[in-house]
Amino acid sequence: MSIRVMLVDDQVLLRTGFRMVLAAQPDMEIVAEAGDGVEALQAVRSTEVDVVLMDVRMPKLDGVEATRLICEREGAPKVIILTTFDLDEYAFSALKAGAGGFMLKDVPPAELLAAIRAVHSGDAVVAPSTTRRLLDRFAPMLPGGGGSGGRVRPELERLTDREREVVLLVAQGLSNGEIAARLVLSEATVKTHVGRILTKLELRDRVQVVVMAYETGLVRAGGAAGPAR
Repeated sequence: MSIRVMLVDDQVLLRTGFRMVLAAQPDMEIVAEAGDGVEALQAVRSTEVDVVLMDVRMPKLDGVEATRLICEREGAPKVIILTTFDLDEYAFSALKAGAGGFMLKDVPPAELLAAIRAVHSGDAVVAPSTTRRLLDRFAPMLPGGGGSGGRVRPELERLTDREREVVLLVAQGLSNGEIAARLVLSEATVKTHVGRILTKLELRDRVQVVVMAYETGLVRAGGAAGPAR
Protein backbone atom coordinates (compact mmCIF):
# COMPACT_ATOMS: atom_id res chain seq x y z
CA MET A 1 0.00 0.00 0.00
CA SER A 2 1.27 3.46 -0.89
CA ILE A 3 2.19 6.04 1.76
CA ARG A 4 -0.45 8.76 1.57
CA VAL A 5 1.22 12.16 1.86
CA MET A 6 -0.22 15.64 2.30
CA LEU A 7 1.81 18.74 1.39
CA VAL A 8 1.17 21.87 3.45
CA ASP A 9 3.02 25.03 2.39
CA ASP A 10 1.90 28.49 1.33
CA GLN A 11 4.51 28.57 -1.45
CA VAL A 12 3.09 26.87 -4.52
CA LEU A 13 6.53 26.50 -6.10
CA LEU A 14 7.82 24.48 -3.14
CA ARG A 15 4.77 22.23 -3.16
CA THR A 16 5.29 21.66 -6.86
CA GLY A 17 8.90 20.63 -6.28
CA PHE A 18 8.00 18.23 -3.49
CA ARG A 19 5.13 16.82 -5.57
CA MET A 20 7.45 16.04 -8.47
CA VAL A 21 9.87 14.20 -6.18
CA LEU A 22 7.20 12.18 -4.40
CA ALA A 23 5.16 11.40 -7.51
CA ALA A 24 8.13 9.53 -8.95
CA GLN A 25 8.09 7.06 -6.04
CA PRO A 26 6.14 3.83 -6.52
CA ASP A 27 5.35 3.60 -2.79
CA MET A 28 4.04 7.16 -2.31
CA GLU A 29 1.10 9.24 -3.46
CA ILE A 30 0.07 12.84 -2.86
CA VAL A 31 -3.49 12.67 -1.57
CA ALA A 32 -3.93 16.31 -0.56
CA GLU A 33 -2.32 19.76 -0.62
CA ALA A 34 -2.95 22.86 1.46
CA GLY A 35 -1.70 26.43 1.47
CA ASP A 36 -2.24 27.10 5.18
CA GLY A 37 -3.17 25.41 8.44
CA VAL A 38 -6.91 25.92 8.00
CA GLU A 39 -6.90 24.12 4.67
CA ALA A 40 -4.73 21.38 6.18
CA LEU A 41 -7.25 20.70 8.94
CA GLN A 42 -10.08 20.56 6.44
CA ALA A 43 -8.13 18.11 4.28
CA VAL A 44 -7.30 15.82 7.22
CA ARG A 45 -11.00 15.60 8.12
CA SER A 46 -11.97 14.46 4.63
CA THR A 47 -8.92 12.52 3.42
CA GLU A 48 -6.99 9.53 4.72
CA VAL A 49 -3.43 10.76 5.27
CA ASP A 50 -0.40 8.87 6.62
CA VAL A 51 2.27 11.58 6.64
CA VAL A 52 1.99 15.38 6.57
CA LEU A 53 4.85 17.55 5.33
CA MET A 54 4.08 20.74 7.26
CA ASP A 55 5.49 24.23 6.78
CA VAL A 56 5.46 26.26 10.00
CA ARG A 57 5.24 29.87 8.87
CA MET A 58 1.93 30.27 7.05
CA PRO A 59 -1.01 32.70 7.01
CA LYS A 60 -4.41 32.14 8.71
CA LEU A 61 -3.20 29.24 10.88
CA ASP A 62 0.48 28.46 11.27
CA GLY A 63 1.97 25.00 11.17
CA VAL A 64 2.49 24.81 14.93
CA GLU A 65 -1.20 25.16 15.80
CA ALA A 66 -2.20 23.03 12.83
CA THR A 67 0.18 20.31 14.03
CA ARG A 68 -1.26 20.46 17.55
CA LEU A 69 -4.83 20.13 16.28
CA ILE A 70 -3.95 17.33 13.87
CA CYS A 71 -2.02 15.35 16.49
CA GLU A 72 -4.98 15.55 18.90
CA ARG A 73 -7.08 13.52 16.47
CA GLU A 74 -7.49 9.79 17.01
CA GLY A 75 -5.36 7.90 14.51
CA ALA A 76 -3.60 11.13 13.55
CA PRO A 77 -1.10 11.10 10.68
CA LYS A 78 2.58 11.62 11.44
CA VAL A 79 3.80 15.18 10.93
CA ILE A 80 7.20 16.19 9.58
CA ILE A 81 7.96 19.88 10.05
CA LEU A 82 9.67 21.67 7.17
CA THR A 83 11.65 24.74 8.17
CA THR A 84 14.12 27.13 6.56
CA PHE A 85 16.38 27.43 9.59
CA ASP A 86 18.12 24.62 11.49
CA LEU A 87 17.42 26.18 14.90
CA ASP A 88 13.91 27.53 14.51
CA GLU A 89 11.66 28.41 17.46
CA TYR A 90 8.68 27.39 15.32
CA ALA A 91 10.17 23.93 14.85
CA PHE A 92 10.70 23.73 18.62
CA SER A 93 7.06 24.63 19.25
CA ALA A 94 5.92 22.11 16.66
CA LEU A 95 7.85 19.33 18.38
CA LYS A 96 6.08 20.29 21.60
CA ALA A 97 2.78 20.19 19.70
CA GLY A 98 3.33 16.59 18.63
CA ALA A 99 5.40 16.62 15.43
CA GLY A 100 7.66 13.63 15.00
CA GLY A 101 10.61 15.73 13.90
CA PHE A 102 11.74 18.39 11.49
CA MET A 103 13.77 18.79 8.30
CA LEU A 104 15.21 21.70 6.39
CA LYS A 105 13.38 22.68 3.21
CA ASP A 106 16.54 22.31 1.15
CA VAL A 107 17.00 18.69 2.26
CA PRO A 108 18.27 16.42 -0.54
CA PRO A 109 15.40 14.46 -2.13
CA ALA A 110 16.81 11.10 -1.03
CA GLU A 111 16.83 12.23 2.62
CA LEU A 112 13.28 13.56 2.38
CA LEU A 113 12.03 10.27 0.94
CA ALA A 114 13.90 8.29 3.60
CA ALA A 115 12.35 10.48 6.31
CA ILE A 116 8.81 9.92 4.99
CA ARG A 117 9.34 6.16 4.91
CA ALA A 118 10.93 6.19 8.36
CA VAL A 119 8.17 8.15 10.07
CA HIS A 120 5.52 6.06 8.33
CA SER A 121 7.11 2.93 9.82
CA GLY A 122 7.19 4.49 13.27
CA ASP A 123 10.84 5.51 13.49
CA ALA A 124 12.22 8.94 14.33
CA VAL A 125 12.26 11.46 11.50
CA VAL A 126 15.42 13.24 12.53
CA ALA A 127 18.49 12.24 14.47
CA PRO A 128 17.77 12.62 18.19
CA SER A 129 21.00 14.65 18.46
CA THR A 130 19.58 17.23 16.04
CA THR A 131 16.39 17.48 18.06
CA ARG A 132 18.42 17.75 21.24
CA ARG A 133 20.44 20.61 19.78
CA LEU A 134 17.21 22.45 18.99
CA LEU A 135 15.93 21.84 22.52
CA ASP A 136 19.23 22.96 24.04
CA ARG A 137 18.66 26.37 22.53
CA PHE A 138 15.06 26.70 23.68
CA ALA A 139 15.28 24.77 26.97
CA PRO A 140 14.52 27.91 29.08
CA MET A 141 11.04 27.96 27.45
CA LEU A 142 10.22 24.51 28.84
CA PRO A 143 8.36 24.12 32.14
CA GLY A 144 11.40 22.51 33.74
CA GLY A 145 13.78 25.01 32.17
CA GLY A 146 16.17 22.18 31.41
CA GLY A 147 17.27 22.28 35.04
CA SER A 148 16.52 20.53 38.29
CA GLY A 149 13.18 22.20 38.96
CA GLY A 150 11.12 20.28 36.40
CA ARG A 151 7.98 18.50 37.43
CA VAL A 152 8.21 14.75 37.84
CA ARG A 153 5.83 12.77 35.65
CA PRO A 154 4.10 10.02 37.66
CA GLU A 155 4.57 7.72 34.67
CA LEU A 156 8.33 7.75 35.26
CA GLU A 157 7.76 5.61 38.33
CA ARG A 158 6.52 2.84 36.01
CA LEU A 159 9.93 2.52 34.39
CA THR A 160 12.47 -0.07 35.44
CA ASP A 161 16.00 1.06 36.28
CA ARG A 162 17.17 -0.16 32.89
CA GLU A 163 14.39 1.70 31.09
CA ARG A 164 15.34 4.90 32.92
CA GLU A 165 18.91 4.41 31.73
CA VAL A 166 17.65 4.06 28.17
CA VAL A 167 15.49 7.18 28.49
CA LEU A 168 18.51 9.24 29.54
CA LEU A 169 20.59 7.96 26.64
CA VAL A 170 17.80 8.51 24.10
CA ALA A 171 17.40 12.05 25.44
CA GLN A 172 21.13 12.66 25.10
CA GLY A 173 20.90 11.87 21.39
CA LEU A 174 22.23 8.33 21.18
CA SER A 175 20.96 5.95 18.52
CA ASN A 176 19.83 2.41 19.33
CA GLY A 177 23.21 1.10 18.22
CA GLU A 178 25.09 3.55 20.42
CA ILE A 179 22.84 2.77 23.40
CA ALA A 180 23.41 -0.96 22.83
CA ALA A 181 27.17 -0.44 22.88
CA ARG A 182 27.01 1.75 25.99
CA LEU A 183 24.85 -0.70 27.96
CA VAL A 184 26.34 -3.88 26.43
CA LEU A 185 22.99 -4.98 25.00
CA SER A 186 21.80 -6.05 21.57
CA GLU A 187 20.11 -3.47 19.35
CA ALA A 188 16.97 -5.62 19.36
CA THR A 189 16.87 -5.44 23.16
CA VAL A 190 17.29 -1.66 23.10
CA LYS A 191 14.51 -1.36 20.54
CA THR A 192 12.27 -3.42 22.83
CA HIS A 193 13.10 -1.15 25.77
CA VAL A 194 12.30 1.95 23.70
CA GLY A 195 8.96 0.48 22.67
CA ARG A 196 8.03 -0.25 26.28
CA ILE A 197 9.10 3.24 27.34
CA LEU A 198 6.87 4.84 24.70
CA THR A 199 3.94 2.71 25.86
CA LYS A 200 4.45 3.38 29.57
CA LEU A 201 4.95 7.12 29.12
CA GLU A 202 2.20 7.35 26.48
CA LEU A 203 4.52 9.09 24.01
CA ARG A 204 4.39 8.99 20.23
CA ASP A 205 8.06 8.57 19.38
CA ARG A 206 11.69 9.13 20.41
CA VAL A 207 11.41 12.85 19.78
CA GLN A 208 8.73 13.09 22.45
CA VAL A 209 11.02 11.19 24.84
CA VAL A 210 13.62 13.94 24.36
CA VAL A 211 11.04 16.68 24.97
CA MET A 212 9.77 14.91 28.09
CA ALA A 213 13.30 14.55 29.46
CA TYR A 214 13.84 18.30 29.16
CA GLU A 215 10.45 19.12 30.66
CA THR A 216 11.09 16.99 33.72
CA GLY A 217 14.71 18.07 34.15
CA LEU A 218 16.05 14.55 33.49
CA VAL A 219 18.32 16.21 30.94
CA ARG A 220 19.62 19.74 31.24
CA ALA A 221 20.45 22.13 28.39
CA GLY A 222 23.69 20.92 26.89
CA GLY A 223 22.64 17.28 27.14
CA ALA A 224 23.80 16.60 30.71
CA ALA A 225 21.77 14.25 32.86
CA GLY A 226 19.79 15.89 35.63
CA PRO A 227 19.93 14.83 39.25
CA ALA A 228 18.67 11.41 40.22
CA ARG A 229 15.07 11.35 41.43
